[in-house]
Amino acid sequence: MNPLDIINNYYTEGSPLWVTLIEHSQAVRNKALDIVSNHPELEADAQFVSEACMLHDIGIYLTNAPDLHCNGTYPYICHGYLGRELLEKEGYLKHALVCERHTGTGLSLVDIRKQHLPIPQRDMMPLSIEEQIICFADKFYSKSRALTKAKSIDKIIQSMRKHGEHQVKQFEEWCELFL
Repeated sequence: MNPLDIINNYYTEGSPLWVTLIEHSQAVRNKALDIVSNHPELEADAQFVSEACMLHDIGIYLTNAPDLHCNGTYPYICHGYLGRELLEKEGYLKHALVCERHTGTGLSLVDIRKQHLPIPQRDMMPLSIEEQIICFADKFYSKSRALTKAKSIDKIIQSMRKHGEHQVKQFEEWCELFL
């Protein structure tokens, strides 16, 4: 499977949005593959991690995020489950779950209801080790600033804190496991 072939079904190659998606996804992929390489004891599937990193944000074009060149109609928080739907149609069910489960450190049904998020009412927590690695690696890279410059752990924690201490706690646990 070539993730670029799938991406190019939905994005115009070379467009500002395509460049943002590709550069962000490559940065996440590189970080995630470093984790896989440095932690063979986790027995993560490197090929899957590489592919899923490139596809984890495929749903962003359907959202309304003009700063990212996204001109869709959905709130940005929806990009995960929308990406899941796209990849399920493509026949990539495991990759689809990564799309849905990478927001924050995952979204529980309790979080979704408590915050009145406009997304399906179901748990969207990363379960497999590959999903957790990708979710963790994604926290280091922004799509709206320097795409390939990793954020510091302190900055990540500071931004996660507004979403609840449980998000911070999960991120800190992943820091111990993956770094």
